[in-house]
Amino acid sequence: MRRLFSTFASGRPGIGLLLIRLVAGIILIGQGVTGLWGEPTFVPAAVDVLGAVTGILLLTGLWTPIAGWLAAVIEVWHAVSQPGDPWIHILLGTLGVALALLGPGVWSIDARLFGWKRIVIRDRKSEQ
Repeated sequence: MRRLFSTFASGRPGIGLLLIRLVAGIILIGQGVTGLWGEPTFVPAAVDVLGAVTGILLLTGLWTPIAGWLAAVIEVWHAVSQPGDPWIHILLGTLGVALALLGPGVWSIDARLFGWKRIVIRDRKSEQ
């Protein structure tokens, strides 16, 4: 995962990435859950479940590049296959691509699992 982005942004850019992840994740979870109301057929139900799982991954910042691309694919499918206004799906797909390209930021599980580790090696001479 570390190879997918150069650093895990901290400070204000990290807060911005956290906000993007939170908004995209919450909306994807909400769409997935509401899509399961009623009696959907197998394929739409599977896409809604996959969308909700993708939202959870984005919300926590786990496997963010993979979840971002998956969110983009799901939202393109929603925009093409469902009648009505496609703009929310286009927006969520764009957010997914942006997160896939930028990374999750420092406040994520990805940063804890795959971020740079600092190893402190003490000098033996200074201890004596």
